[in-house]
Amino acid sequence: MPNQLVADLADQLWEAGRARAPIEPLTDRHPELEVDDGYAIQTRNIERRVAAGAHIRGRKIGLTSRAMQELLGVTEPDYGVLLDDMFVEDGDEIPLETMVQPRVEAEMAFILDQDLTGPGVTTANALAAIAGVLPAIEIVDSRVAGWRIKLADTVADNASSGKVVVGGKLTRITDIDPRLVGMALSRNGEVTDTGAGAAALGNPVRCVAWLANKLGSFGITLQAGHVVLPGAVHRMIEVRPGDVFRAEYAHLGAVTARFSNGAATVAEGHQ
Repeated sequence: MPNQLVADLADQLWEAGRARAPIEPLTDRHPELEVDDGYAIQTRNIERRVAAGAHIRGRKIGLTSRAMQELLGVTEPDYGVLLDDMFVEDGDEIPLETMVQPRVEAEMAFILDQDLTGPGVTTANALAAIAGVLPAIEIVDSRVAGWRIKLADTVADNASSGKVVVGGKLTRITDIDPRLVGMALSRNGEVTDTGAGAAALGNPVRCVAWLANKLGSFGITLQAGHVVLPGAVHRMIEVRPGDVFRAEYAHLGAVTARFSNGAATVAEGHQ
């Protein structure tokens, strides 16, 4: 895809996020858009945010469940970048009016204490590089109208990233089997979903290995100290004004995402 078109599409997503006004899917207007084009668009907007003062603090992995891969007709996950301004302290109120079409996903958050550089990173290598695990809730968001995304759309939109809430208790990875960690998610006190770590590629640590190898193909290293979200263990849940979500994990503790009563932007897409 020509560099100018990559720049133009990046600008459209940037403005959609700034104005909180979702746009029509990029792939509707540009069916030739490839996944690598999506990563080029993503990278351009991340570099813009970094130039404005943001700092990269980790990565998120999406499409790690078989159901989501089948839905989008893909055979591997995707990834996005976590910046420092995306992180929310446990229980702090999230202004809903600053988001576009937020949805909630509960997942573990891995903290690395060693660099990981692909290719050739195995699940065992990834396990050895993880210091510990935090309970987390990711608030995914989409600048694409109605979440009508294909793979290239979500990749371009930084893997539909929004914010992430992490708990305050770090559990050593050697103290748990991440495949077997169960989770119950409640909304306003009522349990809505359950899941376990194995929902993410059979083992969420395998997702970290995949990410290190994928980034390695772009010459990027997963850095010690960074947070890695390996993927959700349940379906996305739409956020309503005033919602309070609490994810309780076996062995890891709990984390709470609290939303204001303001309304998120749900305007129709535009070009």
